[in-house]
Amino acid sequence: MSSNNNNKHFITDPTTLVRDSLQGLIHANPHLSLDSKEKVVFIKDLATRRTNCVTLLCGGGSGHEPSHAGFVGQGMLTAAVCGHVFASPTSQVLSCLRRIYSEEKGSLVVIKNYTGDVLNFGRAVERFKSERVHQGKSMPKVAMVVVGDDVGVVNPNDDEEGGVGRRGLAGTVLAYKLAGARAANGDSLEQIKKTIEYAASHTFTIGCALNAASVPGQGMPRSLKENEIEVGMGIHNEPGFEKKALEPADKLIDSLVDHIVKSHPFTKASPSGKGNVVILINNLGAISNLEMGLVTKLAVEAAASRGLKAVRVLSGTYMTGLAMPGISLSVLVLPDNQSEQQELVALLDQPANCPGWINQAHEVVDAGNTDESAKGPTQSYTPASDPAWERVIEAAYNNVVEQEPEITRLDQLMGDGDCGQVLLSGATAIYEATKDKTLPLNDPSAALARISSIVEDAMGGTSGIIYCLFLDGLSQQLHQILKDGQEKSLTAKVWGKAMLGALGTLYQYTTARPGHRTLIDALQPFAKTLAEIGDVKAALEAADKGAKATATMKPKRGRAVYVGQNDGLADAGAIGLVSVLTGISEALQK
Repeated sequence: MSSNNNNKHFITDPTTLVRDSLQGLIHANPHLSLDSKEKVVFIKDLATRRTNCVTLLCGGGSGHEPSHAGFVGQGMLTAAVCGHVFASPTSQVLSCLRRIYSEEKGSLVVIKNYTGDVLNFGRAVERFKSERVHQGKSMPKVAMVVVGDDVGVVNPNDDEEGGVGRRGLAGTVLAYKLAGARAANGDSLEQIKKTIEYAASHTFTIGCALNAASVPGQGMPRSLKENEIEVGMGIHNEPGFEKKALEPADKLIDSLVDHIVKSHPFTKASPSGKGNVVILINNLGAISNLEMGLVTKLAVEAAASRGLKAVRVLSGTYMTGLAMPGISLSVLVLPDNQSEQQELVALLDQPANCPGWINQAHEVVDAGNTDESAKGPTQSYTPASDPAWERVIEAAYNNVVEQEPEITRLDQLMGDGDCGQVLLSGATAIYEATKDKTLPLNDPSAALARISSIVEDAMGGTSGIIYCLFLDGLSQQLHQILKDGQEKSLTAKVWGKAMLGALGTLYQYTTARPGHRTLIDALQPFAKTLAEIGDVKAALEAADKGAKATATMKPKRGRAVYVGQNDGLADAGAIGLVSVLTGISEALQK
């Protein structure tokens, strides 16, 4: 294996590269359509797919081609949402879900396990549910599966309940294929979800690279020495767990397979360590086909020497890290039950007409059946004023303005320094909406749904999506409470109960919990106290106490995990949330 230090690209404008590339994909594959504005690729005969099958949505940052858009086609995915290079897509996910949702069969979202993807795609799912509820429709049949197959980098918190889990790597493509085949066969949403959950928990991947990948317009993030190789590198140029001298390929591949079979996730799923498997050898973008043939041979032999029989071998370019000179190995452990095993293998063998799975798959569809306008209904609101709401929003905004410098200072010391400004952007946008009289303040549930959309547009980042998910959940909870007539009025206790329910929604998409040094340490005690005693002042005191307690907690989530100790500093996100709650509390007590 040879090294590759390429730092040159075919490029016109880095800012339009993703859209230009997707347009090229569409030119080469006339069975696909493109929503250029939203960067969504979808199958052309969408109307037929929505009628006959569970529809399948995936996506993530660009730079991993052919993932994700290259797997859209008959027998595989219905649509893919493409973010910027190595960046999760945001509001465009909801647009895609509206477009592809199947009223008859339901829809399934399959994504890789990265915080941005989980939060952004999860937020879209919850927002879609909220829209449907407010339109007087039944709760939609939508499910989401997060695939984490990496065993190269072990997170120290993964053995704890609710750990961040394994990263999603090339093994995710096996989940795409299995889901697509089942959907094409007319199987139910529950059947498809069960199959890919099995694949997600029984697929194990490790990667290695001769160098990082050069990012168009940005260059090389770092370089390895000429005689070095890095093991455990991710698909976004994340460093691996080991740098070592470049060694003969047979020794290297044997050590990778050895790492897989000795990993805790593998031994947990396959106690015997033997049996039939599917092996996927993935080109991370810049390895020659000649070398790929060698790596494939060595991987199959290394697996066989350990009692793992490869009943299917897939070798090629499935999920890249741009032009990363490296490979990844994925092992899918098949069920011991012969009929179940044969069923999974048959699903993998079933034809799929898409450019990423079968080279040059061209399925021409009548251009008159493109269904370009099938984006589904959008949410509409009737603005209304309410002095109490306006007073609360203004007080929260003023307090955030006052506290922003301190929140920013804390985040500069432990994070990326933008927490205060991001929070202020969200608070400002909501405050301006009250001044412009564009919020439906006479309907708490609808108002929260609209505020969630405003926050999404104004804040961005992980904290913004966390606020959005919570607000979406809170909107749904209040709507259900009022619809069912559970309570006659929205007392403080009722708000607390709804907030606890919204926390449940948030917990579906983040593993952050009390004690992990995040804004949850302020939000959970506030909601719990409010639900139990209905005292806003006491709830604020509980939130403030929880936020200050983060100063002594070991970071377990977010960028602070990589810093290590917190040096007695409170979490910026928790302090920021308290600034919002303080303004609300002060306004309510006047």
